Amino acid sequence: MGAGRVFAYGAAAGLIGDLLLGDPRRGHPVAVFGRAAGAVERVSWRDHRGWGALHTVVCAGGAVALGGVAARAVRESAVASVALTGAATWAVVGGTSLAREARAIGRALEAGDVEGARARLPHLCGRDPQALDADGIARAVVESVAENTSDAVVGALVWGAVGGVPGLLGFRAVNTLDAMVGHKSARYRRYGWASARLDDLAGWPGARLTAVLAALAGDDPQGAVRAWRADAGKHPSPNAGPVEASFAGALGVRLGGTLSYGGRVEHRPVLNGAGRGAGTRDIERAVRLSRRVGWLALGVCVAARRIAKGRTS
Repeated sequence: MGAGRVFAYGAAAGLIGDLLLGDPRRGHPVAVFGRAAGAVERVSWRDHRGWGALHTVVCAGGAVALGGVAARAVRESAVASVALTGAATWAVVGGTSLAREARAIGRALEAGDVEGARARLPHLCGRDPQALDADGIARAVVESVAENTSDAVVGALVWGAVGGVPGLLGFRAVNTLDAMVGHKSARYRRYGWASARLDDLAGWPGARLTAVLAALAGDDPQGAVRAWRADAGKHPSPNAGPVEASFAGALGVRLGGTLSYGGRVEHRPVLNGAGRGAGTRDIERAVRLSRRVGWLALGVCVAARRIAKGRTS
């Protein structure tokens, strides 16, 4: 069985596994990697970019190497190769957990339980929930669903198509390192610089594919493209900008604006300013759009890998 079919069957099995099982409550492989990365950080932390780069190389490089060793060990068996790809895909994607958390917040808002929604919001994103009303929480959830569709699903599939199991594990490692040390706190401004920049590079193709597919799968393709072209570049993140703007246009809602992270207020540009304010009902719409984008991304990545293999054979 060729590598293209191995990826196609394995990635599809992994997405189905995520749909049926979601993330385990204990012992998730990403959590295990996070603990290992934390142990490396405790040994290597210095307020210096060079030490931060070393941390990134050791952790992300280790994940890629582990994937390479595992793939090589099973390469003589098509069944084992598909199973390994499926397990790796399930381990690195997080679409079901994303949908569950978003919907749980949506249900709380529908029931009028704003305090309950505030309590659950940190499970989904790093916003300060106490400053948000119901519409502010809904907007934060829609933005998080959009961004994590790229980070937790599409980006992983893109790198899986490029590099197989090592690509899957490497992408998730880079994305996890960025979440751990890539933010601009006093401790990580220098140490996390390499992880943040590598995450920007690794996330670039997945973010653009997510934006394209959101436009194709959403209710307003022209609005999605218009918002992407007009507003994506205003966003401080080179990858979240296209994704959130495209989702905003596709859903017909207005995203962005003032928000608070860790007590720090940020005034972000408005995305799709012609849209209406995001509300509770838009959470479910965003989740459904995210699902469609994920499955479309699988099809695109499988087709791209088969075309690439055909040209090189």
